[in-house]
Amino acid sequence: MTPDSDPTGSGRSSARRPSLWLTIPAVAAVAGLIALGVWQIERRAWKLALIERVEQRAHAAPASLPPIASWPEVTAAREEYRRVTLTGRFQHDRETLVQAVTDFGGGFWVITPLRAADGGNVLINRGFVLPAQRDRATRRDGEPSGEITVNGLLRVTEPGGGFLRHNDPVADRWYSRDVVAIAQRRNVENVAPFFIDADASLNAEGQPIGGLTVIRFPNNHLVYALTWFCLAFMLAGWLGVAFGGGFLRRADPGRRPGRAASTAPATGSHAGPISGHR
Repeated sequence: MTPDSDPTGSGRSSARRPSLWLTIPAVAAVAGLIALGVWQIERRAWKLALIERVEQRAHAAPASLPPIASWPEVTAAREEYRRVTLTGRFQHDRETLVQAVTDFGGGFWVITPLRAADGGNVLINRGFVLPAQRDRATRRDGEPSGEITVNGLLRVTEPGGGFLRHNDPVADRWYSRDVVAIAQRRNVENVAPFFIDADASLNAEGQPIGGLTVIRFPNNHLVYALTWFCLAFMLAGWLGVAFGGGFLRRADPGRRPGRAASTAPATGSHAGPISGHR
């Protein structure tokens, strides 16, 4: 056996490589992370298309409210934030206050049923009031009578309540605009399964303040996609280094790490007997 031979070198190289039980989950994780990144890219394309559709609806000319026969077919994907117009009479004695927070602070949405000429009822979010105007007596000037035309944005019902706060119809505490529950509490029949956010023209001078609908869709999908792709790249890089290092060590199993090979042959001189003539 020569000094440079290492009968255990290949064994150490194999031990340093990832085991099969670690390699398979790591490869699966890389594939999963890439799939998540692609999914986020697809979600981003869907969100951008949604934003474009909503912007077009919200800024289009007002259209007539869908007829009663088509109310069950109204969905958020097809109709939400569409500008609509309808005419009818408010039923102010059946209004409902729903807690809300706007740029004006905390207060309430004023939800009032409007009876249309065809006999259907639509809940109208007439706008926002501060707690000081909670009592109807403080805002009588903001209660239009007679036949009124309302322009606004069609919104789908918000059942259940808010975050960690559930509607309590018995106590008349409301945290979301739940059309069905509000209509039942106020004995409003033949009600549309949606409500209308009235614009500011309904009561331009006083309370409640209309036209406060916020249209905002979070769109962080590109950030999420880059995150998943970066994690996949890092994990794939680790696998490449692990297997690449093992391959290099197997290519020269007799060479010890850190030992430099000799570049010059060893030489020596031998003194022989000196002969001479006397």
